[in-house]
Amino acid sequence: MKGLKLFFNFYINASIHVGLAVYAFVRITEQYLQISYNENFDFFVFFGTITGYNFVKYAGVAKLHHRSLAKHLKIIQVFSFVCFLAMCSFGMQMPITTLLYIAPFTLLTVLYAVPFLSGFHKTLRQVSFLKIIVVAVVWAGFTVLIPSVAAGKEISLEVALLMLQRLLIVVVLILPFDIRDVKYDAISLQTIPKKIGIEKTKRVGLGLMIFALLIEYGINANDISKNVFMIFFFVVLVFLMRSKTNQSKYYSSFWVESLPIIWWLLLLGFDNLR
Repeated sequence: MKGLKLFFNFYINASIHVGLAVYAFVRITEQYLQISYNENFDFFVFFGTITGYNFVKYAGVAKLHHRSLAKHLKIIQVFSFVCFLAMCSFGMQMPITTLLYIAPFTLLTVLYAVPFLSGFHKTLRQVSFLKIIVVAVVWAGFTVLIPSVAAGKEISLEVALLMLQRLLIVVVLILPFDIRDVKYDAISLQTIPKKIGIEKTKRVGLGLMIFALLIEYGINANDISKNVFMIFFFVVLVFLMRSKTNQSKYYSSFWVESLPIIWWLLLLGFDNLR
């Protein structure tokens, strides 16, 4: 039982779960836009997400305690390096055009963690309200725009709407995390819950999800996709409305981040029933 708990904690702390969530979003896009499965790109995104998230989460810690790193953090560092090599391996098999589209989103990820503002003491993560926008833009770019480009698909209205919808969904999925961190975030870090309060934040999330639902009916998706999205819509709202500052350890880091995976699995399940 102890070994299972250690593995689960590693699965969460090493960002494997968030990697699967982003991978699920890519697979959803492939279904919506009827894009063929692209193994090189899909696994590039999976391993790239793990690499990027661990870099953002642990770069500062490693810098401060590089000589006395805890054993579990050292293991995560080694794991992240292996994932980085895997990402590079899949990346080298992709066309240069796709890599050029990837570059600006990768730069945003780096600037999210590396100080370059206010005399190199501030990151994009520490700029009021910019944190949530940067994360949403990067996720939407990697899971909608770039898969479309990699498949040689034109940036049509359908692609633009799907990207906007994905951006809105990611913003809403971040809100439970921001609600959880209200009591930990610095005063200078003006997240939405710290600025307008938790209840108003939930109402903002509700409004964004309703907008995403309206977009769903503007996308050329089949009835199965729309029905599945309705299920996803209500499940997201349940988790959003139940969010609080004193939430359980895995409420956001596991359950909320599981929602894209659940959406993808529902799409697969309903599609196989046809």
